[in-house]
Amino acid sequence: MPFHETPRFPRGFRCAAVHCGIKAEGRDLSLFASETPAAAAAVFTRNKVPGAPILVGRELARGGRLQAVVVNSRVSNVGTGEEGVVRARRMGEATATALGIHPGLVLMSSTGVIGVPLPIDKIESGLPSLVAGLQDDPMVGAEGIMTTDTHPKAVSMSVGQATLTVVAKGSGMIEPNMATMLVFAFTDAAVDAGPLDSALREVVDDTFNMLSVDTDTSTSDTCAILANGLTGPVATDDFKSALLAAFTRVTELLARDGEGATTLLRVTVTGAADRREARTVAKSLVSSPLVKTMVFGGDPNVGRVLMAVGKCFDCTVLPGRIAASICGVPVLAGGLRVAFDEGAVRELLRRDPVDLEVDLGVGEGRARAWGCDLTHGYVDENAAYYSS
Repeated sequence: MPFHETPRFPRGFRCAAVHCGIKAEGRDLSLFASETPAAAAAVFTRNKVPGAPILVGRELARGGRLQAVVVNSRVSNVGTGEEGVVRARRMGEATATALGIHPGLVLMSSTGVIGVPLPIDKIESGLPSLVAGLQDDPMVGAEGIMTTDTHPKAVSMSVGQATLTVVAKGSGMIEPNMATMLVFAFTDAAVDAGPLDSALREVVDDTFNMLSVDTDTSTSDTCAILANGLTGPVATDDFKSALLAAFTRVTELLARDGEGATTLLRVTVTGAADRREARTVAKSLVSSPLVKTMVFGGDPNVGRVLMAVGKCFDCTVLPGRIAASICGVPVLAGGLRVAFDEGAVRELLRRDPVDLEVDLGVGEGRARAWGCDLTHGYVDENAAYYSS
């Protein structure tokens, strides 16, 4: 199932983005809307300090029906107490009024600085022009939800006669346990809320849940999908395959655009005792600052691979069975460093992407994780995030 060269929306979906004054400049408020109510499912952060939109969003998602998603950037509405919840509800209600739909059909989401009151008056003032500007290019909506992202992110593909489109933002504070950053998927395929929820959770677990930029779980992570059914049913297996392909593509877009990143890092672990242990080891490798700086520096210090595997205390690790390769070049065998052309591997580490494969040699468990290198740019970006 190839991706469309230019992302496009499914039948019945449109979006818009405006500058309403939350940021000093640039679009900071986006709206995604369906012509009709849609079956919906969503997963949210497991962070113990969730944002107000998460608290309200969990209530809304239980209904299994949504028609619109409204998103602001720059201010996350986290750490704002009961007033934050009030403002999150106002955000949804004002959007519903502007669209002429029921407030229970509007999911609101906010991303940005924590601990700052949501400028709800600016959002409410911006909504009429936002609704008036609804159009067909998903990249426009993607632009309005960016924070430290370097570019808007959207992909689309056909699923039978239907279309699946995914819009996302995310660059830092990324290591989810359920979803990641802000990800919104839209389809005109007819899928009931129950199967939609099952497919979403299964695919998220193999894609976004295996992504780490900096090991920090955001307080605002949201992944939602809306299916308005305007094109009719598609085969269940085809839909899940498309969702997996689309979320995998977006996972790589997000990893590659990690704050300060220059290289996409893909880690594949095989031979683990089971799937759970494979996932644990893969995340350990992709999250390790020492492995990440090894990639950034083009420095084939493969002892760091052994370290990152060995610190998985609850996993079955037999040192004498560990093997590893970098971009197809064997660098470890039987738990020992093997002879390899260091110059050639240095060159491979400077390419994008870098693929690290590790075989634990103890079972059939397999998993893949995604991340990026760790650079000076990450420190620069986050040292001034609040005041930027």
